[in-house]
Amino acid sequence: MYPIETGNFKLDGGAMFGVVPKTIWQKTNPADANNLIDMSMRCLLIEDGNRLTLIDTGLGDKQSQKFFGYYYLFGDFSLDASLAKHGFHRDDITDVFLTHLHFDHCGGVIAFNQAKTILQPAFKNAKVWSNEAHWNWATEPNPREKASFLTENILPIQQNGQLNFVQQNAKDQIGFDVLLMDGHTEKQMLPKITYQDKTIVFMADLLPTVGHIPLPYVMGYDTRPLITITEKAAFLKEAADKNYYLFLEHDVYNELCTVKHTEKGVRLHQTYKFTDIFN
Repeated sequence: MYPIETGNFKLDGGAMFGVVPKTIWQKTNPADANNLIDMSMRCLLIEDGNRLTLIDTGLGDKQSQKFFGYYYLFGDFSLDASLAKHGFHRDDITDVFLTHLHFDHCGGVIAFNQAKTILQPAFKNAKVWSNEAHWNWATEPNPREKASFLTENILPIQQNGQLNFVQQNAKDQIGFDVLLMDGHTEKQMLPKITYQDKTIVFMADLLPTVGHIPLPYVMGYDTRPLITITEKAAFLKEAADKNYYLFLEHDVYNELCTVKHTEKGVRLHQTYKFTDIFN
């Protein structure tokens, strides 16, 4: 299992923390002069026998310079370089699992051909996994999320014959359990993976960074923030009880964390590099 760094970007800190004042959230997520905070797009690669599964894909590179200009991409990371670091190529990927279809999670699943005239699979040998409820939600988007569900990222998956839907027997289909969450978007999927006798949960947008652990710290992007709080409370209690390792997709500073019970509720316990815990 390997963290795959696809790139870093910046988002408005106020949007990332909703009603929480900047004077509080900037202690864990410092903002620049434009109120932007650093964000990662960290994916996860699972090697299991002949199966090589990539969880999420980052932004990709097919959007316009104007589009990328809104998100202030920075750093030297790329999906291909990160795969190569671990001895893999995108053609080796057998399965791409998308936690949800917002552009920063699925944009890399579809790419232009060399002439930039045709959209084609970025992972030509892979099945692509979503779920039917979320797919329908994304392909008939509400006005609030429409700018995050980009047609060119989504519809070609089905047109190329790669689309598969996760069912209730998720572990039999894809090799790990799935937790469904409805606060951020309809039926976001969080992979729950047993690895080296430990439990890793890929947090996607239920917990973008360690700064989002306190319950009221909910993104302005969430479609149902009160549901997010309920989901996060239940999950964090379980994570503290069972010592889950939380894999952080958007935390530019921390790859993994654990949480613990305190008098103020569940709070951060420790942060780790992936290699601190897993060989």
